[in-house]
Amino acid sequence: MKGTRPQAIKTHLRVEPAFARKVRPSSLRRAVQAAFESAGEERRGELTLVVADDAQVRTLNRVYRDVDATTDVLAFGDAGEPDVFIPSPEATIYFGDIVVCYPRAVEQAAAYGHPVEDELSLLVVHGTLHLLGYDHERGSDREEMWRIQSAALARLDIDWRP
Repeated sequence: MKGTRPQAIKTHLRVEPAFARKVRPSSLRRAVQAAFESAGEERRGELTLVVADDAQVRTLNRVYRDVDATTDVLAFGDAGEPDVFIPSPEATIYFGDIVVCYPRAVEQAAAYGHPVEDELSLLVVHGTLHLLGYDHERGSDREEMWRIQSAALARLDIDWRP
């Protein structure tokens, strides 16, 4: 990966056993790092990344977003609640959780004509940017998020255009 710096983000990874041999953990961790670097995020911390099936993602989407359907990626970050205590400078930041739906990644990779690993990296970058506060609901926000997402994918040598 071009222009990398020492790993500042610890990524806790859980891959459902059915997909364990189909997923490269190092690729997913590189995608997280590329998103942080492309966003210019210098805070150190950790996050959790889960590669799940349709049923798990649909349940999470229904429970937390009131949408009874599967989706490709979900990001659960800090709810923006102010901290009651002032953390020490050494405190670890927990950025949140990203849940990627492996079957959706396979479908989307086939539809767009690129490798599943590239689609997984795209979804991880996308979810990571959500944890960092980026959104794509409004036009100006979408443009900024897509710009940073494209830069992260370029760091990973993935050719992607929104």
